[in-house]
Amino acid sequence: MKTFTTHLRPGAVPVLVCEGFSIWAALFGWLWLLWQRAWIPAALVFAADLLMVRVGASSTGGAICLGLVVLQGLLGRDMVRWSLARRGFTPGPIVAARDHDTALARLLRECADLLNNLVGSPA
Repeated sequence: MKTFTTHLRPGAVPVLVCEGFSIWAALFGWLWLLWQRAWIPAALVFAADLLMVRVGASSTGGAICLGLVVLQGLLGRDMVRWSLARRGFTPGPIVAARDHDTALARLLRECADLLNNLVGSPA
């Protein structure tokens, strides 16, 4: 069972962000953040990656690079949440479900007024 935080904005589709470590954020870093539309964190992680290229040649560079990868995995979803807050999304209810689609269905069942955001306003 996974836990999802929901992020709501009037007139927009609810966004669900899974809790916990993200292996994709750890492996792909700034590219994963771009995919998640977290532009500012992606630019900051990209700058940190460029800095790590310079440090990587030193004797402790490998440990520092590994630490950055772990931090990206641990904080990746938090950076996405921060980016959503900057775009005007507010935190909504927390949903527990097996996967993203089930979590969205559970959210819409509990908060039926959000369904209008998915299908548009009634004619």
